Amino acid sequence: MSLSIRNQLPGTVTAVTPGEAMATVRVRLAGGQDLTAAITREAADDLGLTPGTDVRALVKSTEVALATTPVQGLSIRNRLPGTVTAIAAGDAMASVRITVEGGELTAAITKDAADDLRLSAGTPVVALIKSTEVSLAVG
Repeated sequence: MSLSIRNQLPGTVTAVTPGEAMATVRVRLAGGQDLTAAITREAADDLGLTPGTDVRALVKSTEVALATTPVQGLSIRNRLPGTVTAIAAGDAMASVRITVEGGELTAAITKDAADDLRLSAGTPVVALIKSTEVSLAVG
């Protein structure tokens, strides 16, 4: 199956915390970073997620926010440091490619935001991804 989701990061489940309706799943990415996914408990059960399960963390590019300085006081669990490698900007939106340890991410942000942040190749950034925006795939 091919997907339009730009961000597909390989990793291994390190912990699953089931709740009534939702479960949080900790994933160690290939680059060594930890990522948290909040998915339905039913999905976690259906996928058979347990520590050691190989997964792909899927994140739409529109769900990746960027910061150019460390950010404090946010509930966003996933903060991946990286470096901008390329920007393709149109009149309204910009597609920003970022290298992170062990992979690449794409963030779709407004052109105004890219300009305000003064993004260019080589700019260090932190990719911010809410745990509810991370999907998991197995197999």
